[in-house]
Parts: sequence; structure tokens; C-alpha cells
Amino acid sequence: MINGIKIIIKHTSSPFRGRRGLFFLLLLLPFFSFSQPKFTTPLYGAAYYYEYMPYERLDKDVQMMKECSINVVRIGESTWAVLEPHDGQFDFTDIDKVIDAMGKAGIKVIVGTPTYAIPAWMAKAHPDILATTLYGKNQYGGRQNMDIANKWFRFYAERVVRKLIAHVKDNPAVIGYQADNETKHYNVASDTVQAMFVQYLKNKFKTVENINNAFGLNYWSNSITSWEDFPPMSGNINASLGAEFSKFQRKLVTDYLAWQASIINEYRRPDQFVTQNFDLEWRGYSFGIQPDVDHFAAAKAFDIAGIDIYHPTEDELTGIEISFGGDVARSMKRNNYLVMETQAQSINNSFSQQLPYPGQLRLQAYSHLASGANMVSYWPWHSIHNSYETYWKGILSHDMEPNPTYYEVQKIANEWKQAGGHLVNLKKKNKVAFLVSNESLTALNWFPFSRQLNYNDIVRQLYDALYNMNVSCDFVNTSSDNIEDYSLLIVPPLYAVADSVLMRLNEYVKRGGHILYAFKSGVSNENNQVRSSRMPGLLREACGFYYQQFTNAEKLQLKDTFNIPAGENYVTDCEEFLVPETAKVLAWYDHEYWNKYAAITENNFGKGVVTYFGAVLSKAVMRQLLIRVIKGAGLWGTDQQINFPIIVKHGINQYAKTIHYYFNYSDKPQTFIYPYHPCINLLTKQTISTGQRVTLEPWGLVVLEEDE
Repeated sequence: MINGIKIIIKHTSSPFRGRRGLFFLLLLLPFFSFSQPKFTTPLYGAAYYYEYMPYERLDKDVQMMKECSINVVRIGESTWAVLEPHDGQFDFTDIDKVIDAMGKAGIKVIVGTPTYAIPAWMAKAHPDILATTLYGKNQYGGRQNMDIANKWFRFYAERVVRKLIAHVKDNPAVIGYQADNETKHYNVASDTVQAMFVQYLKNKFKTVENINNAFGLNYWSNSITSWEDFPPMSGNINASLGAEFSKFQRKLVTDYLAWQASIINEYRRPDQFVTQNFDLEWRGYSFGIQPDVDHFAAAKAFDIAGIDIYHPTEDELTGIEISFGGDVARSMKRNNYLVMETQAQSINNSFSQQLPYPGQLRLQAYSHLASGANMVSYWPWHSIHNSYETYWKGILSHDMEPNPTYYEVQKIANEWKQAGGHLVNLKKKNKVAFLVSNESLTALNWFPFSRQLNYNDIVRQLYDALYNMNVSCDFVNTSSDNIEDYSLLIVPPLYAVADSVLMRLNEYVKRGGHILYAFKSGVSNENNQVRSSRMPGLLREACGFYYQQFTNAEKLQLKDTFNIPAGENYVTDCEEFLVPETAKVLAWYDHEYWNKYAAITENNFGKGVVTYFGAVLSKAVMRQLLIRVIKGAGLWGTDQQINFPIIVKHGINQYAKTIHYYFNYSDKPQTFIYPYHPCINLLTKQTISTGQRVTLEPWGLVVLEEDE
């Protein structure tokens, strides 16, 4: 146990036996996969930028952090120009000051590598480091403007990472490292990347004939007769080739992060971890599956997943984004995760500010823990006085003095000091999983099914409805080896997918699994070639219907749908005309010409059930359909007797005791009947009996630990 983190080293058979074997194992640790760190209490803190301070106040900041019981800071990830002001000249003075000051105060430090924002001297010396994208050449000024495959960028990045990690690794205050930050491929399409992509295609397809056939490149004379003639991707119109390039770009991210993590692993101590700050699709806040990163592949290089989660607040606070982001992060490595960034005060532009109501910051912090987070870190500690993120407000406002947000952080931190051992390392066992697909997301950007909606809108429509019904979920993708662990799979439009995956899903149902498919599933193969069969292709028998046509009406009414009022009983966008074969029809289109076609079906297949909806559903129809599916899978339980704004989360803590979180996401008191074994309210020490009525204050919560 070092710095509150317990590292487990699993011994193997010979030759690593006894003391001599352990000695050699420790020597080889930089080349091994490290176990996920085990925390004894949650980490709670903020990003700290000494370099951005308007005046010297490090001692004051440390004092204020101690007074509000913050126990971790993240530093360094945005300050390459300060660490290396000139080519090859390194200055770690500020880093040392911060780490030493934090260490003396008992505050742990996570050091970020500064590689996502390059210095001006580098861009001037090697302009090709600035990425050439499909839309032109990047200019210097913003962050994340570089070509992560560029040889000069890699040279400088490796050098600064090695210098930095070697310099700080022995400081006992440093508990871990963040490799890069919010890494993506930045749409790079430089000559270097083009050459790498062609080599990637050679390795995968072997001959130009194979790629011509796989992608249908004869269309508009796009076929390739020699690899030397392969055209630049900037002019590409072929969706199959374009989607493959997007997959390759995501692979660039996976490879780049693994490369950087491997460098850190050469230096880090056995008690230090390596993570990454992944992010989600951004819509002014964290929203959906990240289109530019394969999170499941990229996370393999790290000991623990990290993520940033931002969301609406005030009257718009629902907790959905906290839950969604947490479920994605937890699923990356099927384990606990770190919230590297979340909001303290307001985010976004100065004209669209939202300040959390009193109590909301506390509600949010516990919501992160309830999804399995082991750290909550705000961005940043102090509001920045200039440049781009001036009004992305930190714990402290621009006056740098204690304020209501600071005091609420203090309250949360002190509660975690008392109860943290019961809240950390929460393990969750869910029976429902979302099967998500970067490939389908990309394909449906090429072939939109709606003028307003995309793949992530359907993901969120499904997820939000389940969240509101207190159905907890994990995430898997088509390469996951644990799909069969779940009783119910929720499958957003699985447009681009290999035959082998569809056959696997059919077998999953045959053996007793339940699947809810969205429209556009099974349409094309993994190369984005539409299958030359009646839709939904290889899913036809399992789904029990076929269709040959669809329309894109703005709204179509339904009939025979769960007794939903007419004003809410409709579908929109991409209405597929399903012809039932063995399927039971749950809803028909109520239309003069289309009323002979089904919109929603259910089919018994083997020991399981496949449910399919052939259009975008209204919220009311979606809710009733999900209720039917959940009940059919045998998953309708006690939690489903409670609905939003009361949100319920569960898990098993490190003492093997069951924890129940109840959250009130509203400005009105809410009550519920506690249904489980007798428990202790961890925050008040009160005993709660089975069947007892519990009242939640506006924006309030309780954390209950079962006695048994």
C-alpha cells in the first residue's frame, strides 16, 4: 500500500517463483501489463495550472485545498511550451514546485504528458507537424492541431515524455500519469497518413483486385489498377473506402496512445498507474459515442480508464450524461474508472452560462461514484483570466476566493473522508448491455437516415428511456468477448457489420438471449456493401420478417401500439415496411397506403426473443416498447417501480456489502419505499428498515449500505 493505492502483482508459474523470481519480475514490470490500481478512498480534486496563475499564490492554493480536503490534483497536460520553451531546453521548475508543495500537504498528483498542445517554436521549425486534414491545412494557435503520425511530432513527443516522466517518477506524491489528453485523430489525412493507409490496405486486402471488389470501386471509374495509383482520400466519394479510412484513423489513435503508454511504462514505479482522458461526442456537453476513437481498443493500453463528463445543469440537470459517460468508461475495461474532468461551475461560452444550484454539485459527485468512479476531478481549480476558456469556470471564480461552490466541495470531501472506504471500488453486475458500433456510426454519417438525427441520437433515445426507468446498463462492441454474459442486448442501428457478428447474435438468441434491434440493422457488410438479399439480411429468420422498401416520412401514426394516445403514437424518419413471416406484430403503420406493413415486431427464435423497431419511435412508444422488452427478458424488478426524477444505482463495495444510491433529480421533495435488506445511511448513520418510507430533499440523495 503506497500513497493510498494498492497494486496487485499476480505471480505466474516458473521461472517467477520465490524471492529471486519476484526480483526478476520487478525488473521486468515496465514491459508487463500492470493491474488496475485499488483505491482505499475516492480521489477528489481538480486540474491545477500554476502556469496560468495571474500572480504567485501556490502556497495559498495548497492551503485552500487542504481546508476543503481535496486530496488529488492533475497537472501538466497543457503546458508543453512552459516545460520546453526552446527546442531541447527543458525547465521543470514549475512542475517541481507544484508536486513538492502538494506532496508536503498530503495531496496526490497525477502528471499529464503535455503532447496535445504543441509549442510555437515546433510549428515554425516543422510546419508539417500541423495536420493536413480532409479539409485543408491546420494553422497554429489551437490545441490538437498536429499530425499524431508525423515523424517529427513523434520525435519531440517521445523526448518530452521521457524527460518529464524520468524527472518526476521518484517523487512519492506522484501516483499516476495521464497520457496525452482527449486524444483523437483530428481528421488527419497528410501524405504520411495516406502512405500508411495504403500500406494498411495492402496488408489487409493483399491485391488491388480484392479491394476493388470489397469496396465496389468500379463505380464512377474509381477502381485501382496499381497501388501506386491510389488517390488521396481528400477527393473520395466511396462510402466503403471512406469508412475504412475512418477505421484506420481510429487505429492511429489506438496505436499512438499505446506507444505513449509504453514509454511511460518504462519509467513509472510499480505503484503508479497510467490512464487517458477519453471524451465523448460533444454537443456543447458530453453526449454520445466518440466517433473518432475506438474506446474499447484504445483503453487496452491503460491500467484504468479515464473520462471527462460535462452536462447541463440548473433545471436541465438530469444525471443522464453522468450515468452514460460513467457506463461507457466502466465498460472500457470492465472495471472502475476515473473522472478526469467535470464541471464545478459553468461551462461553454460567456453567453450560455449555467451555475449549479446549491446541492447539485454534491448530487453530481455522488452520481459519479454510483456508476463506479474512483475519482472525481473538476476542471479546473481556478477560473482562468484570459484566452479561450476564460468562462469555463473552476471551483474558484476569477477573484480566487472561497465561494459557495468551494464550500460545497468542502462538504463533499469531508463526507468522503468519513465514508470513502465504503464508496470506493464499487463493482456492478448488469444484465443489460448496449451493443455499439463505431463502424455503423461512420456508415450512417455517409448515409444519413434523417435530416436531424444521427446514430448517437438513437443511442441516447434508448439509453435515456432506460435510465428514466432505472435500468442499469453496460456497453459492449462487436469485438467484445462478454456479449453472452447479458440477458438483454440493446442494439442501435447496426448498419455495417460482418456476417460472423450477425451469426453470433443469432446464436445468442437461440440460446435464450433477448435482443432489441433498431432499424437499419444488418443492412451492409463490414465493408459497407449493402447485402444483396431481402432485409434485414442474415437477421431475417431471427427477426421473423423481411422488408424491401422504406420511406422517410416526417411522421407516421401507428395503430395497435400499447394503448398510447393518438398524439404520442407515432414514428418518424426512415420508416421500414416490415412484412411479417413468423414475427408477431406489435404495431402497424396507420396510413392509407402503408397500413399493410408492420413498424414494430417481436419474434421467438430458439429459446430467445428478437424485438425490432423499423423507424424512429416517439418517446411514449419507445418507453412502452422497452417496458415490454425488459419484462419479456425477466428483468423488470423492484427498481422499476420507481421512475425519474428518483434514480437508483447499486453495487458491491470493497467490504462485499451491497450499496444502494437514491438520487432526487428535481427541485421537489421525493419519497420512496425502501425495498431491500435493512441498511445504514452512510452519511447520517441512521438505520433504514425494509419497507420504510424515505424522503429525499430537492436535489438530495441517500447512500445506503445493507447490514447483511
